[in-house]
Amino acid sequence: MPHLPYLGEAISLLTALCWSATAVFFARAAKRVGSSAVNIARLSMALAAMLLLHTIVYGRPFPTHAGLAPIAWLATSGLIGFSLGDALLYEAYVILGPRLSMLIMTLWPVFAAVMAWAFLKQAMGPAKVVAMLVTLSGIALVVSDKGSSAADSGKPKRYLLGLLLAVGGAVGQAVGFIFSKFGMAGGLGPISANVVRVSAGFLSLSIWQALKGDLGPNLRRLADRRATVFITFGAIFGPIIGVMLSLLAIQTAKYLGVASTLMSLSPVILLPVSMLLDKEKIHPRAVAGTLISISGVAALFLI
Repeated sequence: MPHLPYLGEAISLLTALCWSATAVFFARAAKRVGSSAVNIARLSMALAAMLLLHTIVYGRPFPTHAGLAPIAWLATSGLIGFSLGDALLYEAYVILGPRLSMLIMTLWPVFAAVMAWAFLKQAMGPAKVVAMLVTLSGIALVVSDKGSSAADSGKPKRYLLGLLLAVGGAVGQAVGFIFSKFGMAGGLGPISANVVRVSAGFLSLSIWQALKGDLGPNLRRLADRRATVFITFGAIFGPIIGVMLSLLAIQTAKYLGVASTLMSLSPVILLPVSMLLDKEKIHPRAVAGTLISISGVAALFLI
């Protein structure tokens, strides 16, 4: 791929746009059929689409030529990111509500940057670290602008459990990206990498739901046509296009911490969407957070 300045960073921003769209679609679907049904449905749709795309591009449905080590790294990434990490996050939503859970999830770029420094030797200069922290602080300010939920005043032990689950989701997201970086180190493309990740996530989640007895009921809930339409569009922008772009971003960006920070801008992007679709009132604190985030993003590009 030819060298283009800030290509990885631009792809990261496009990834954030895709993840913003998928959040809107999945949230509406989950209100109708539940998050567990949405989770298995989105992965099944994504897997079917990715196998077809891989067959069209490479002439085979699965990258068996990749070798055991890359497939193992990517499969573990899919297991942690798609299955375990998302399961922890969805349970945190139930206990803490979306506001606090999303606020804690904004920590995942920090975890990714620390892991990239520890395992990939990607040491960022002080200026980029400060710019990344400025961006994250703006994101946190935007997300925390929501009103307090009933979950915030819950029992201390359950509240602590929710915090741990949300942090686990953030760590899972970061670990998934680090493992993807290892799996793609040999030159495996984002389409092939995503096939492996989605396959592992789908298989592990299917087995888990089957053991719990939830798989059949979740599949029957997809008779709701409106929810299925929402899930389809969410899968297109999320596990299919969004994840491929995210893998391409971490493959082309110079610093994984910068790329992951830009990808975490979805809460800021969703601010005007919430105002238009959900008629949510935008407060000055959210506007301030947006301006801070944009300033941090600009600094990441310029310094």
